[in-house]
Amino acid sequence: MANEAFDKAFDKEAIDAKVREGFPLQHRWHNDFHLEMPFGLVNDPNGLSWYAGKYHIFFQWNPLGVEHKHKCWGHVETADFVHYRLPELALWPSDVHDKDGCYSGAGFVEDDALRLVYTCNRKEDGVRTPAQRLATWQPEKGIAVKDEIIIEHEPRGVTAHFRDPSRFVKDGREFLVLGAQTTEEKGRAVLYEKKEGAWQLAGEIETELSDFGYMWECPTLLPLAEGDVLLFSPQGLGAEAYRWQNLYQSGYVAGKLDVDSLKLQHGAFHELDQGFDFYAPQAFVHEGRAILFGWMGMPEREAEYPTREEGWLFSLTMPRELRLADGRLFYAPLEEMKALRNGAAQKFGASQVEELGQELAPKSEIELEVAFGEAQEVHIDFAYMETGEYMRFSYARRTAVMTLDRTGMRLGGRGVRRFRLAVRDSLRLHIYQDKTAVEVFFQDGEEAASFFVFPMKEEKPKLVISADRKLERIEGSLWELGGFTWNAR
Repeated sequence: MANEAFDKAFDKEAIDAKVREGFPLQHRWHNDFHLEMPFGLVNDPNGLSWYAGKYHIFFQWNPLGVEHKHKCWGHVETADFVHYRLPELALWPSDVHDKDGCYSGAGFVEDDALRLVYTCNRKEDGVRTPAQRLATWQPEKGIAVKDEIIIEHEPRGVTAHFRDPSRFVKDGREFLVLGAQTTEEKGRAVLYEKKEGAWQLAGEIETELSDFGYMWECPTLLPLAEGDVLLFSPQGLGAEAYRWQNLYQSGYVAGKLDVDSLKLQHGAFHELDQGFDFYAPQAFVHEGRAILFGWMGMPEREAEYPTREEGWLFSLTMPRELRLADGRLFYAPLEEMKALRNGAAQKFGASQVEELGQELAPKSEIELEVAFGEAQEVHIDFAYMETGEYMRFSYARRTAVMTLDRTGMRLGGRGVRRFRLAVRDSLRLHIYQDKTAVEVFFQDGEEAASFFVFPMKEEKPKLVISADRKLERIEGSLWELGGFTWNAR
């Protein structure tokens, strides 16, 4: 494709103008405190970084349609995760190297500049050729200027499924970790080290997961004070009763990486999110906080999202803080999210009851504790009373299983997810409910779940808590939430 054709297809000025016209978002299914676009398809968070006094959030975006094609990078920036500059087109296919997509990558600050590294995707006669490229962010123009190709092709023993570079520094040395598939169709993470100004292959990270899916996407290595955490999204894990129940999974292993032997001593693989709609997360560290965004969506399931017919698909999650303790990650919404609250908390609750209902706001934050007493089964519903729809959380004490059930909804993806959750005397949930996006943190962040619900009518849900026997106590705090504030460049 000639450069003129690229310029015509990806006209930044025209696309940015169309974005400005789309804000504020109007449709009743558009979320107010989750990052999404007025048109096109959003997926992986990319290039997460702190630069020049702002957090920079890039993300995969097809501005030309709601298919996984024409992959570009969108960009927003914020100082507080509540006030944002309007999204803009930042990076797009423009030459032979990335003509079939600017795939995922990372951001880092180098020599007082924000540098980006990403995968160039090129296909000829059905044959994929990946390359890894640098770019430099130019804030005054709102574009990433492409620099040199730093890795021209996949290493020996790896297929063309070789992508999603992420940079980290450990023991004073600079590395890139990339997701890969071996010629035996096994997922792996591959390291490159920067030596004498060039990126040289170090080799595969050695783990205990020798047969763990056919591809590892979007790896991130976080060297934290408490240990090293490798985040990645393995494809090809078979669903089990209480884990790996999405089409593709996202999770982590935690331990210690020896960058000389490339051996990662680690514990078990844990999923990062137990919900229906979470994939391809990315995290970075700023001032001691490890901050994660995920893609709220699932590849190859586009038909399950009714917004596709309205011209847009998917969101990013809220930002989460990660904390590593005893080999496990714990999750919490960033402290900045409290600025979304409109006024003081409304308290609700009761003692010795089998059921309690609480009206919610159009957008709500709920902190909820349910003390079981003699109850063995507890249900927590988002109930849409007018249409009879509901989304249910159920906890069974005898089996220590939490169940997420969307079969009570009529539109969008449905189904059930189950996972183990250790609870003693009381169940604790911290819930964020946007127009369609819901994020839940269980037991002070031991687990999290992200998912969409698409009610048939514009209706505030009711929170209904019920049990098989009288509950000892229900205590809740409810805040009505506002949305992000958007400002033009």
